[in-house]
Amino acid sequence: MSLSCCSCIAHFLLLLCLLHAQFWTSNCASDGACSSEELQSLLQFRRGLIDPDNLLSSWQGRNCCHWRGLSCDNLTASVISIDLHNPYANASDPRYDLWNLSGRVDHSLLQLKFLSHLDLSYNNFNGLQIPSFIGSLKRLKYLNLSNAGFAGTIPFRVGNLSELRYLDLSSSLQPLFADSLQWVTGLSSLRHLKMSGVDLSKIGSDWVQAVNGIPSLTLLDFQACGLSGIAQSISPVNFSSLAVLDLSFNSFNSEIPYWFSNLSSLVQLDMVSAGFYGSIPVELSATPSLRHLDLSMNGNLTVDSFTLLRGKWRQIEVLRLASNQIYGRLPDSIGNISSLIELDLLSNNIEGGIPSSIGKLSNLQILDLSGNNLTLDLPLHLIKHPLPKLRTLSLAVNKLSGTLPGWLGELANLETLDLSYNSIRGFIPSSIGKLPFLATLDLSGNQLDGTPPYSIGQLTKLHQLDLSSNHLTGTITERHFERLNDLKFLLLGFNSLTVNISSGWTPPFQVQNLGLGSCQLDQFPYWLQTQKELEFLDLSNSSISGELPTWFWDLTSNLLLLNISFNLIEGELPKPLYINAFADVDIRSNLLSGPLPVFSNFVELLDLSNNQFSGPIPGDIAELQPYIISLSLSNNNLSGEIPNSIGLIQELQVLDLSRNNLSGPIPASLSNCSYLKALVLEHNSITGTIPPSLGSLRQLQSLHLSNNLLHGVIPPSLKNMSNLQTLDLGYNNFEGAIPVWLGESFPALRILRLRANKLSGRISYGLSKLSSLQVLDIAGNDLEGQIPGSLGSLTAMAIQQRPNQYVQYGFYRGTYYSESLSMVINNRQLVFTKTLSLLVSIDLSDNNLSGEVPGELMGLSGLLVLNLSRNQLHGEVLQQISELQNLLFLDLSNNQFNGSIPASMASMSFLSYLNLSNNNFSGRVPDAGQLGTFDPSAYSGNPFLCGAPLNVSCEDDPPTGKSDGIVIDGSESILEDEEFYVSLGLGFASGLLGLFGVISIRKTWSVVYFNLVDSIVDWISKMKNMFPGVTDRRRRSRKARARK
Repeated sequence: MSLSCCSCIAHFLLLLCLLHAQFWTSNCASDGACSSEELQSLLQFRRGLIDPDNLLSSWQGRNCCHWRGLSCDNLTASVISIDLHNPYANASDPRYDLWNLSGRVDHSLLQLKFLSHLDLSYNNFNGLQIPSFIGSLKRLKYLNLSNAGFAGTIPFRVGNLSELRYLDLSSSLQPLFADSLQWVTGLSSLRHLKMSGVDLSKIGSDWVQAVNGIPSLTLLDFQACGLSGIAQSISPVNFSSLAVLDLSFNSFNSEIPYWFSNLSSLVQLDMVSAGFYGSIPVELSATPSLRHLDLSMNGNLTVDSFTLLRGKWRQIEVLRLASNQIYGRLPDSIGNISSLIELDLLSNNIEGGIPSSIGKLSNLQILDLSGNNLTLDLPLHLIKHPLPKLRTLSLAVNKLSGTLPGWLGELANLETLDLSYNSIRGFIPSSIGKLPFLATLDLSGNQLDGTPPYSIGQLTKLHQLDLSSNHLTGTITERHFERLNDLKFLLLGFNSLTVNISSGWTPPFQVQNLGLGSCQLDQFPYWLQTQKELEFLDLSNSSISGELPTWFWDLTSNLLLLNISFNLIEGELPKPLYINAFADVDIRSNLLSGPLPVFSNFVELLDLSNNQFSGPIPGDIAELQPYIISLSLSNNNLSGEIPNSIGLIQELQVLDLSRNNLSGPIPASLSNCSYLKALVLEHNSITGTIPPSLGSLRQLQSLHLSNNLLHGVIPPSLKNMSNLQTLDLGYNNFEGAIPVWLGESFPALRILRLRANKLSGRISYGLSKLSSLQVLDIAGNDLEGQIPGSLGSLTAMAIQQRPNQYVQYGFYRGTYYSESLSMVINNRQLVFTKTLSLLVSIDLSDNNLSGEVPGELMGLSGLLVLNLSRNQLHGEVLQQISELQNLLFLDLSNNQFNGSIPASMASMSFLSYLNLSNNNFSGRVPDAGQLGTFDPSAYSGNPFLCGAPLNVSCEDDPPTGKSDGIVIDGSESILEDEEFYVSLGLGFASGLLGLFGVISIRKTWSVVYFNLVDSIVDWISKMKNMFPGVTDRRRRSRKARARK
């Protein structure tokens, strides 16, 4: 046989062998069988896993390619993929645990020589470290260990996976770290790198250079990695193929680097709440491929919106810049960004109006300009057909005015319309009812008037309707809700609406949140008994009277909020009162009586104040309500002692038991309520001393113990209450000196009231250290000595208090305890609540103080009230008293002041009450400004004073005839007649003409001022009504003289 023939036979035999081998391996692959080496490797890997729900029950036999989560090569039957990820990524999903694997990852996976895909994400390996052997799986192209419970340091050997294209090590369950990212430079084929939640805080800005060494990278996700540094320049930029970059939720504390604008392939850039500040580079608008830019919630990023939105923005679709410091106005050219789908500029400083050119944005679906300073009217017309794809329009919390434009009814695809808290006026147009997809309509907090149109009832998709806090009037009937089958939120409160719905009406909806507060209900809403999903119910101040139907209390068992306050509801509450667990219950200001209710469940806020409940506070209250946070039982008829068990309510923040008939001591157990911020026990009959243990309430901000029968000294342990802002111990029997430590322990103290006790000694110089003090009331004690000049150092009294708002302590779901204070002014008790933040007062009256008034007090220019009456002060009143330009009330009566009344006081244009009586002043009463308009009683008891308004002539007065206003025959009382009241009013008004002008500008004074004016007017009216006969006789006498 020739050599060539043998060669042909050999090639033929080799070909047969190869075909046989391919046929055999193909059959093996189709049968799912894998090599014994891989089979043993997989079974050993399986033994290392904990599989409580037997998810891997199919892992048996030789056909491993058919096992759950495995994939094999079609030709070789080699295992190439293991995908055991948990499909339910949310741990709160009840199905999450059913799919949850744990245990360990066995090194036997190294026997899978062809493994290219490994996914163990969203399992829970309970803090084990990522196995370092994974770096030896050289053929891996996809590795996903995200949120799988791995912890510790990422092994450096992961950088050996040179063929890896996708790497996700994101972690939110366990602390995962990386001390360096140099290992990623070995991932030369990597395209996607996700490390969200991995702690990279030790890396600084080196991460930039590391990822810049991966030229193939297209996606980089470093969300919430604790990064604090970023390189401001890179040369050259190697990862120019980067398309998606997410650096959100870091703390860079840096300006945005300009090299971002060199990433020519960038499509999506997310840097939400990343700590960037400074100017937003306008060059980003020229990035050719950019479609998505989110720089929201950085807080200090700034740019002129006019300049930014005039940029090129060739392909931008999503532009989110919310919660920054963007300023300026919106340009008309905004209508040229034709690709825009979403524009979110929420919470910035944008001003001006809304350009009508936004009507050109035919692709726009979401427009959110809420929380800016937009003014002017809403545009009456938009350019082109208005926003055909718009789904969300939110312009809430601006200063927009005008009326609701008609084009709103043409937004055919609108789902959310939020114009709340602007100054929009006029009617709600009926065209609103033509929006077929509208799910949320929020027009609350405006100045809308008229009656809501019936067309609202045609919004079949409506889920939330909020028209609260407007000026709406008229009657709401069933027609307003005719087709609102999907309605869940119905809020109509704080209008002047009347709800007139027949008792037999069955609504088409099941609401969850119903707010009819301040609406007038013609009858109790019996249709409520059909509402089985109700969770929040507000019927406050809605004219409900009498007893509520028994079925109503069955309804409350599902409620998280029940507010029926400020009505005239009578009777006793059911026993027990069924309520949802951890609900808020506000039943204050009604006519409810009987014992305190027992609740079927724990509540967190309970306000039963201003009712007629009687009997004791339950001794087991801590067992009944162990989780209550705010408890107000004030102004009832409760009696007995405060139970010791109340100190076991450890979450308690607000406790108000004031204005009852409680007796006995203050429980020392209250010291266990370490979160307590307001303790109000005033106006009871509580006896004993203040327990020293109360000093452990270090978070306490408001302590009211006034009007009780407490005695002893003020315990020094109170100085530990370093957060205290109000200390009211007035009207008790405390004795001893005012503690020196008072001025050293309370840097935030605003109100100090020790009035009407038995305190003695001198006024402590230490009080001058209370730099936040606005109210100092130590009247009615036995204090002696001089007024310390150091009180002139009370810095908070040297400035005008501008904010006119409630002083509030404690926080709970937006509910606060609102501070209030009762003050004696002009012998009347005035209660300050909302105006308390304006009040600046010093009252040292009814003591035994002596000496002269120190000149340093004249520097307290913020004072509104100064009362030094009924002491033993002497000397002349300083001319500098006119520096107290904001003073409304001045009482120096019943002292020993002498000399003339300072003429400079005529410049105190705000002064509305003055009492200088019973002193030794001399000379003429100054008649300039208001000083001549005060009642004569303001100057009485000064035997050496003369001139108007006193009926005492001065020696240098010209002679005058007998006054017609005086009766000398004794037939009538020598009381001023009706005409004098008129003249007094006219004089008072003319003297305050300038004052009214100032008040119209300085509105913060007007509230306090008119409290005092009301007092004076009320006094005049009472005096007139007390002596009607005198004024009638005087009128007849005047007429008779006129006829003669």
